[in-house]
Amino acid sequence: MARYQLLIEYVGTDFRGWQIQKKGSTIQGLIQEKLTKLLKEKIILNGSGRTDTGVHAIEQSGHFDSKNEIIDLTKFLKSINHFLNDKGVAIKKIRKRGNKFHSRFSAKQRIYKYIIFNQISAPVIEKKRGWHVRKPLDLDLIKKGAKKLVGTHDYSTFRSSSCHAKSPIKTIKSVKVKSSKNKIEIEFRSQSFLQQQVRSMVGCLKYLGEKKWDLKKFNKVFKSKKRILCAPPAPPEGLFLTRVIY
Repeated sequence: MARYQLLIEYVGTDFRGWQIQKKGSTIQGLIQEKLTKLLKEKIILNGSGRTDTGVHAIEQSGHFDSKNEIIDLTKFLKSINHFLNDKGVAIKKIRKRGNKFHSRFSAKQRIYKYIIFNQISAPVIEKKRGWHVRKPLDLDLIKKGAKKLVGTHDYSTFRSSSCHAKSPIKTIKSVKVKSSKNKIEIEFRSQSFLQQQVRSMVGCLKYLGEKKWDLKKFNKVFKSKKRILCAPPAPPEGLFLTRVIY
């Protein structure tokens, strides 16, 4: 058996997330189906983690095992992309890996980026590639709130009720906030995240930026470990899985 890693880019708008569902089109389901057809054997694709409905990826990572070795990786890349590109999915790179490599369990860090368009008019060219927020946001307050999220904490406040993680305790390595014109980017780095954690944290940072909350309230909600006190999660279209580091 030969093991291969794929680096995958996709627009999540028309998919019901990464993971195969009983109904609806998913990223994993689509790629798995095309790999099976191309390699003429049953292929199981494993991802580095799930992305929710509507969430995008700049570089998702996945792996699969094949009975037959792929001789020409460049030719294979062209062939698989022929079936995927018009669906809003692209395989950016394929590389052979040892059998100890696992796209999920070998990951040392996952990087997510959230984009907010803070302007009066709704974005047209970048429609569904960010969260459109009309009310002016205080960037300094958002940065101060972001600092409080860094470190090892119990993130129960930001955890979806359907999350299956064994523990709500995670370590966030960094949260970086930058702004250019009317575009705000918030980058989160951690080995792993809880379900809806990033979107929930962004929702709370937005409340802070709008001055619906002050820093004291933000911190109180975070430390409460009560999901019911969390601000509404940011919409999925602003979230991008940027990179998985091994």
